[in-house]
Amino acid sequence: QVQLVESGGGLVQPGGSLRLSCAASRSIFSFDNMGWYRQAPGKERELVARIIMGGSTRYVDAVKGRFTISRDNAKNTVYLQMNSLKPEDTAVYYCNAVRVDATNVINDWGKGTLVTVSS
Repeated sequence: QVQLVESGGGLVQPGGSLRLSCAASRSIFSFDNMGWYRQAPGKERELVARIIMGGSTRYVDAVKGRFTISRDNAKNTVYLQMNSLKPEDTAVYYCNAVRVDATNVINDWGKGTLVTVSS
């Protein structure tokens, strides 16, 4: 069983920054890709950013140029640096890890960390 533990959420003013961390219980090289999702009140969970283990990254249009996903292989940790935060970024942010074998796509999730952007 894979454990993903998020941290770094909190209350920040509009225009501020936060860095989220996702620590995995196993080597992140065991995953095909990892990502950050978010879910705002009354809305569906959406993909925010994804990093493929080869190094390429993808972002939802709403966060391009403001958020950066990165990883530290030695620490088995993936980060989400969030700059120029807006009230509409308020959500619970979840870490996701995907493993693919010959017959299955396995998704593991963290429990989430709350980000609140408000003055």
